[in-house]
Amino acid sequence: MAVEDRIAPAAAGSQQTQFVLINLLKAVAAQLIVLHHLAFYGPMADHARPLAPALFDWLAGDARIAVQVFLVIGGFLAAKSLAPDGVARPGNPLSAIWRRYVKLAPPFIVATLLAAGASAIASMWMTHESISAAPSVSQLAAHVLLLHSVLGYESLSAGAWYVAIDFQLYAGAALLLWLCGRLFNGPHRLWLVPGVLTVVVVSSLFYFNRDADWDVWAPYFFGSYGLGMLAWWAGDAARRPRAVLLLFLMMAVPTLVALMLDFRSRIAVALSVACVLMLLGRVRVCSSAGWSVANWLGKNSYSIFLVHFPVCLIVNSGFNKFVPAQAGWQLIGTVVAWAASIAGGAMFFRCVEAPLGRMTRITGGSRAVQALRGLAAKDIVLR
Repeated sequence: MAVEDRIAPAAAGSQQTQFVLINLLKAVAAQLIVLHHLAFYGPMADHARPLAPALFDWLAGDARIAVQVFLVIGGFLAAKSLAPDGVARPGNPLSAIWRRYVKLAPPFIVATLLAAGASAIASMWMTHESISAAPSVSQLAAHVLLLHSVLGYESLSAGAWYVAIDFQLYAGAALLLWLCGRLFNGPHRLWLVPGVLTVVVVSSLFYFNRDADWDVWAPYFFGSYGLGMLAWWAGDAARRPRAVLLLFLMMAVPTLVALMLDFRSRIAVALSVACVLMLLGRVRVCSSAGWSVANWLGKNSYSIFLVHFPVCLIVNSGFNKFVPAQAGWQLIGTVVAWAASIAGGAMFFRCVEAPLGRMTRITGGSRAVQALRGLAAKDIVLR
């Protein structure tokens, strides 16, 4: 989910190279999330379930663990963006936080409005718990600020919680790095950030992630996110083998101990993804027909994640109203909803996410970003 910083391809002669593994992981995870919500929210999946009960049960349950892929990749790319060499540098973190907000929030706000409209349409054709009531002004405002879960408002779309958590995690990482750079500046600062981050990861894995009351706050998820950050630094080919080994142990040992204490499949998946990214996450591959589908789905993964719920809601309500409630027909509806989610995500990326991204890049993220950059420059001069 996002979930995410998109890596700009680097020129390699006349061709472009991409981090294909990341695109592939995002593509697979996004599809699993779409199928999870289709199976979980029904009602088409409820009617189609007798045709493949084990598959539908898995999709409705364990497939949700795919969100861990987005969490780890989010941390991996956050480390690339905020501290590519693992060294914290003093400066104002608000500019980076604002850039993250203007990347995540505008498409999310548009998708939230689409979800509210889809609920209104679906309510005319069916009655189902997945349909939200007409949103209040305060509920919409909470979504705009990415505070809906924290303030106790019902999410207007499945997966809306993740966008808010992603922003919390990125903001928390930016502030943590700023604090490290502000308070510590010495010969050992090369290991300061990984060391402090490991402490935060340990606190998440051993305490916060074991208490569901924290699941609307970043500390609950920072174990997975932090593993992604450590994976970026451990994958640096410029590091000595001893340093790579130490970073790997900082990733693996606390996580394995936490799993022995309280096994959680989501954390096991996060560690596995982090290890794969450490080994292969920086490998660039020239764009080719063989990878085109993975690259395309990865590029559109955030848009697919944002719009799949309103699309699935409309298809569900349409099949509920106009198509017989027979397993075969409803299975066709499930496949149609899945395909429509991919197509809708591609259209959303082209018409909403990409134009909004270009707009924020052209304007420098609005006057607010310019002001924050001015504060950062002033902060550097004053010190």
